[in-house]
Formats: sequence, C-alpha cells, structure tokens
Amino acid sequence: MIARLRGLLDSTSADACVVDVNGVGYLVSASVKTLGNLGGVGTAVVLHIETQVREDAIQLFGFVTEAERDSFRLLTTVQGVGGRVALAILSVLGPDELAHAIAAGDTASIARANGVGPKLAARIANELKGKFGVVALGTAAPLPVGLGKGAVADALSALAGLGFRPMDASRAVAEAQAELGDGAAVGELIRVALKRSAR
Repeated sequence: MIARLRGLLDSTSADACVVDVNGVGYLVSASVKTLGNLGGVGTAVVLHIETQVREDAIQLFGFVTEAERDSFRLLTTVQGVGGRVALAILSVLGPDELAHAIAAGDTASIARANGVGPKLAARIANELKGKFGVVALGTAAPLPVGLGKGAVADALSALAGLGFRPMDASRAVAEAQAELGDGAAVGELIRVALKRSAR
C-alpha cells in the first residue's frame, strides 16, 4: 500500500497529476483544490495517498493535507460515493467547509459537486453527521451547540434571513460564540458573526 509520495511534479491534467519519484511516474487522481496547491511542473511535492485496489485497477488518490485525505476516506464509506465523486465534493468544499455543511445539514452546498444529486447529498449529510466534524474541524471553531433553541438558533435564523447559506451562517455563529462565550446575547452573536464574515 502506498501511503505517501515525495517527488517532483511531472505534469497535471484536470483531475490528476504525475509525480516523478526517482524516475518512476505515479499517476495520482486529486481534487481541483489539491491540484491548485501543487505549484508548477518541476516543483517538489509531498502527497498523502489513499490507495484503492480493484479487480481491474490500482488507483492512487492524492491530498496535500491529512485532513483532506481523512475526509475522502469518510466520504467513500457512504454508499454511492466512489473515489471520483469524493474528489468532486472535495473540489467544491474543503474539509472544514464540508464538516460545517454536514453538521448544519446544508445539502445544497454538498450537491454543488459534479455527480452529486439532492438524494446523495442528503445521504452523505445523514450518514456522516457526528463523524465528520471530529476529523475535519481540527483547529477550526467548534460548531454551535444546541442548534434548536436559544441565542445560537436565533442568530442562525437571523443570518439565514440575511441570505447566508446554512454552512456559512453556522461557521460565522460558531466563531462568534467561540469569541464571546456561551452566555452571549443574540445581538452580540449576530454583530460579531457579521463582522467576521466581512473579513
């Protein structure tokens, strides 16, 4: 099993790259975000690898961060999500964004990925709820607790009324709550959330 590749970037395409490791070229499928972070041809790269072995092929999927690789692994545990669909999702949403979308039930953000319809997006959000955030959030602000009541729920509703997507509202309120503490009033949460989202 290949777990990591260190070498020189030989070439890239829309959904893959070739990494030259001591004269051997490895074809690695990757998300648009990962490919965008690799630099130009000839650049030294290190990729975390997920190896998938099938009857007819061995396929390598590469990631710049372990968080993205772990997100990929979780996504592929959902029925109907293969390697290509998981990469399509990670091309649209980074690990933290995906974790927030799942926690907030924001299936519309997940469904923006090619090959992901509303039913599959709902299945992903349902099956990965509670599993995903632990892996992907890392150092990001925690999601608001008690979404159904109190100041946090009111702040989320207010931001939704202002046109925020559920994922963005959830992130902004979580960051505001982390800054102000659990006892913050609705007005304060909204003010800080709006200030942070304007950065």
